[in-house]
Amino acid sequence: MRAGKLAPEQLERLVLGRFQRRRKDILVHAGIGEDCAVIDFGDQVCVVSTDPITGAGIGAGRLAVHVSCNDVAANGAHPVGIQVVLLLPEGADENLITRLMDEVEQACAELDIEVLGGHTEITSKVGDPVIVTTAIGRAAKDAYVTSSGARPGDDVVITKGVGIEGTAILATDWRDVIKQAVQRLEEPPTEQELDALLNRAQGFAGEISAVRDGLLAVAYGVTAMHDVTEGGLYGALWEMSRAAQVGFVVERDKVPVRPETRFICDCLRIDPLGLISSGTMLITCPDGAGLATHLRAADIPAFVIGRVTKGESGLKRLDGSVTPLYPLREDELWRFLASVGDAVAP
Repeated sequence: MRAGKLAPEQLERLVLGRFQRRRKDILVHAGIGEDCAVIDFGDQVCVVSTDPITGAGIGAGRLAVHVSCNDVAANGAHPVGIQVVLLLPEGADENLITRLMDEVEQACAELDIEVLGGHTEITSKVGDPVIVTTAIGRAAKDAYVTSSGARPGDDVVITKGVGIEGTAILATDWRDVIKQAVQRLEEPPTEQELDALLNRAQGFAGEISAVRDGLLAVAYGVTAMHDVTEGGLYGALWEMSRAAQVGFVVERDKVPVRPETRFICDCLRIDPLGLISSGTMLITCPDGAGLATHLRAADIPAFVIGRVTKGESGLKRLDGSVTPLYPLREDELWRFLASVGDAVAP
């Protein structure tokens, strides 16, 4: 099988379809489009989510914490703590462990959460470091949201822009490859201009957290949220559509793509809408314009990009044509890594 998430039909057949037990105190069960379990704790709920980090190098520890906590916040829950599983290849030195743990602690300080425990192991079964985090959060029982709450007529809103995480990873780990690709352009930027652009793109790593986005949005009033991770905007739209059994029509020209993301994606022949984007929250609500204004007042860029419908999902172009939305089998980052990863090491 190819790198990346299992295809939806594989996930249903090989994983989700094997689960038969259902407890009454589990309010949100495992399912396509739902990244968190929600457990009934009386007047509050416990929200739990797990994610691995496999495609990032520098900053992977910090990223691991934020990615899992973003999932929890997408359910409207405040993160409380994180568990960390670290699997390292034979020959890894202590400096790698301390760097990753310092990155984890940095992210915990940013979110005011605690490392609750986990597991660390050196194993011949991995060739590169693998870090897996489980975030635990809490919310009032009447206040949490899910990916399945979107309703026809809702507006579709996203925060920040697309490709945030992928842009930072490419600018950090694949800087030399980008510089080589730039030479193919008819009018390449100067070295100083390119370095400045890549430095700005690396800075996107500081926006990886979408916890504030989610908590401010749920306080305003939303029907559903989903953080935009693997598969980019395409994947998040499809997963939310599947979870809620509704359609999404998104106007492509309204999807915000930052200049740095656009430039890097053009150089590497990557579609920014299919690029991994932790830090971006996908939200549905009856009043998208009001929500966007509410988020912008808190210095969180927000954009209304479409509507929830009863029918099929698609991307609407300026000429009025609509391209159907299909589940992605491969994130643009993984496709890029497969094309150059074996030939050029970061």
